[in-house]
Amino acid sequence: MKFRPCIDLHNGKVKQIVGGSLAEGQEPETNFVSEHPPAWFAKLYKKDWLTGGHVIKLGTGNDDAAREALAAWPNGLQVGGGITAENAFQWLDAGAAQVIVTSYIFQNGQIDADRLSKLVAETGRNRLVLDLSCRKKDGQYHVVTDRWQTFTETVVNADSLRQLADSCCEFLVHGVDVEGKQQGMDEELIELLAEHSPIPCVYAGGVRNFQDLEKLNTAGQGKIDVTVGSALDIFGGALPYRDVVEYCQSN
Repeated sequence: MKFRPCIDLHNGKVKQIVGGSLAEGQEPETNFVSEHPPAWFAKLYKKDWLTGGHVIKLGTGNDDAAREALAAWPNGLQVGGGITAENAFQWLDAGAAQVIVTSYIFQNGQIDADRLSKLVAETGRNRLVLDLSCRKKDGQYHVVTDRWQTFTETVVNADSLRQLADSCCEFLVHGVDVEGKQQGMDEELIELLAEHSPIPCVYAGGVRNFQDLEKLNTAGQGKIDVTVGSALDIFGGALPYRDVVEYCQSN
């Protein structure tokens, strides 16, 4: 189980927010705003050789901050938020190891095969991560788009994971209903990903302590990597970043 660090950007600043509170024209519920610039976090992750972390642009006004983070560690971080087939390569050229995409490949709640094919043609499969962040509805996990507010008809299950794995190198999956709340993980979702994903998966949402990391390692059969946000001391929480790095490197 690898630790995948994050740099979440909102209005140009590094923040930790409650994922489900993102909405157009409204200030989200915020857990933490850092005094450090994005490059500070990128250099920290580079020093600890934490590859595959993600820089997420939450809304507009974050491009310069994202470029700052990528420049601090070229090819060490992924970037997501507003990525399309038209701009994907400029982010790879700016230093992103991979681009992360959700909303672009969906139209009217359905996966747009033409858009996905166009995207893969621009990036190549090995430089594309699909964000399948999801919320539960009617007993199933539906991918959500548009700042996690819009339910799509795509259900995260064995069939969809197998189908989409042909187009990307890994999945990033936030358990949106628990994201940023520090109230525990979505273990059912973790087990689903571990059982059915044919490619690497990164889970984010609700990790609070080392007991949660142990549960994730067990539920994920050691195959699911983890992102920890608001709980970390570098983001105002109580969980020591240094200890998490060491724990994940030893497991």
